[in-house]
This record gives sequence, structure tokens and C-alpha cells, in this order.
Amino acid sequence: MKPLKPDQLRRMTTRELEQELEKLRNELYRLRVQQAVRQIKDTAALRITRRNIARIQTILNEKRRQAE
Repeated sequence: MKPLKPDQLRRMTTRELEQELEKLRNELYRLRVQQAVRQIKDTAALRITRRNIARIQTILNEKRRQAE
């Protein structure tokens, strides 16, 4: 999994960002389950996924504040 670029995220619509956020949250859940049963191979994927979620949430908040 690669970190998402902020420029790429800013070009996405709010709906696309929300869909990507949902996908990443599901991925994070899956990775945490794998970690719990000691089957995870790429432990860095947890950190990257968490940070991608934070990036998307930040950009969603920026877009909401601009709309005000």
C-alpha cells in the first residue's frame, strides 16, 4: 500500500473521498484482524492506512470549511 498524495486527494469530489475513506476503514479493520491472529505480513501497511485515513479526513474538513 502506498501513501496517498494530498494533491491527488484534493482533486477528488467529496463523494469520492467518502467512498475512499470507507474502503480504507474496511482495510484497516482487516489488517487489525490479521495482526490479532498473527497472520499479517506487512506491518507497515497498518501505519500507512491509518495515515491515509487521516489525510482524507483532513481534506474533507478543509472542503467543508470552504463551503461555509
